[in-house]
Amino acid sequence: MARQYDFTGQSGAQYRYKSLDDLKPVSPGGANYLYVQWDGDAARVIYAGETDSLHRATFENWEEARAEHGAVEILARLNITGAVRRAEQADIVGKHRPPMNPLPPAPRAPRPKAEKAEGEPAPKKSARKAG
Repeated sequence: MARQYDFTGQSGAQYRYKSLDDLKPVSPGGANYLYVQWDGDAARVIYAGETDSLHRATFENWEEARAEHGAVEILARLNITGAVRRAEQADIVGKHRPPMNPLPPAPRAPRPKAEKAEGEPAPKKSARKAG
């Protein structure tokens, strides 16, 4: 029976992954994948990736994950649509903060409104011609 592991994203969505060993032969299709380290039954996500070719991309950073971060297993979730894969990756990274993934950009703070100096005229809109 295939081993399945559920991961929750920052949004609260659940994603079900399988061990890459259970997906052999490795699919040439699109997928999300995780390099993980186990602490008992709890998985620590070392890297969350997405690719249009699981077969080609799965091992790109594997040696670094193993040697520098103690990753011991690759989990994958087949997923054809690129936009869905990228959203899932961002959701997983947002929640688990894998050490090999860059942190997502911080939300931008609203820009303060410029204060008008006394006696200074208000800015004018430039005229545009309809074309």
